[in-house]
Amino acid sequence: MDIKNFTSAIVQIAEEKNIPQEKVLESIEQAIAAAYKKEYGKKGQIIKAKFDLKSGQLFFWQVKIVVDKTMIYSEKELEKLKAKTGPKTETILEKKETEEGKKKFCFNSEKHIMIEEAKKINPKIKPGDELTIPLEAKKDYGRIAAQTAKQVILQKIREAEKESVLEEYKKKEGQVISGVIQRVEGKNIFLNIGKTLGVLPKEEQVPGEFYRPGQRLKVYILKVERTSKGVMVFLSRAYPKLVSKVFELEVPEILAGQVKVNSIAREPGSRTKIAVSSNAEGVDPIGAVVGHKGTRVQMVINELGGEKIDVIKYSDDPVEYITNALAPAKVLEVKIMPKNKALVIVPEDQLSLAIGKDGQNVRLAAKLTGWKIDVRPSEKVEEKK
Repeated sequence: MDIKNFTSAIVQIAEEKNIPQEKVLESIEQAIAAAYKKEYGKKGQIIKAKFDLKSGQLFFWQVKIVVDKTMIYSEKELEKLKAKTGPKTETILEKKETEEGKKKFCFNSEKHIMIEEAKKINPKIKPGDELTIPLEAKKDYGRIAAQTAKQVILQKIREAEKESVLEEYKKKEGQVISGVIQRVEGKNIFLNIGKTLGVLPKEEQVPGEFYRPGQRLKVYILKVERTSKGVMVFLSRAYPKLVSKVFELEVPEILAGQVKVNSIAREPGSRTKIAVSSNAEGVDPIGAVVGHKGTRVQMVINELGGEKIDVIKYSDDPVEYITNALAPAKVLEVKIMPKNKALVIVPEDQLSLAIGKDGQNVRLAAKLTGWKIDVRPSEKVEEKK
């Protein structure tokens, strides 16, 4: 065998499929072992292969599980179980575990070996261990065995690809990436996000936002899961952290740690309030986030489809923080009450602005600060006094 060409082929497959070279070699070894078993092995045997890239030699061995009498089903047990499970008894029993945590087996001399026999080969071996028996290497394989090897290689490489995608995107959970809408299926939007497709479910879409194939969007990677259909990357356009992550891309001071995003309150597609503070002297957090003539915040607004964004200054003082959170309304007084409540007094002409349309402004301010805010006009407060 031409080892140089074989090795370069492994490297090429690994690069094209973006999977480790070890996984490619492992897939080939499993395929060769499957071909060996198909041509020269017996039913129930566990055969493994190892390819030495330096010498080009192939090594084969048979694996047998070492068992004792307590790990084997008796004839009476088998008869009872066969009456319940039918012809698939052996397959079912191999997966079943006893209450003690040990596996029990239907003894097969090709797959199992009694502890007494195993100790003759390896005196230190214990029940449950695997005993390896070297096999003679073969060079000739039939058409069916070769076809089996091909199927195993393709299957294992597909599995390795899926695992690689899972690992890569699992690391990207909580990040914002760009994707291109590939298709719309019912209420779900599928985006091409590089090495796989991501799904934007209905509940993570922004109300009133329209999606069309070919459109490029920034999306938040919500979670990555392995499902029966393969690796699924769930995306979001409605998650509050999407706003802070997009700001990170537009505002270098946030990425550098000079400006901190302390809190976000969002009603997707309508309005967002974001509280920021400065970690460096001489850095104005609001000025840095808004940008010269509002250029930075406008970039984020455009990315979010025109969603309104209020940038406010965070404060450890709840009175100041609540006052800032209710902007653009002017606040006369904030009274801190028991049970995390705050009474906010505003001028009569500022009441509707403080509450906002359908109560949105005060609702977002409450979410942002974590305080239950009750807004009252100054005249009514005077009358109550």
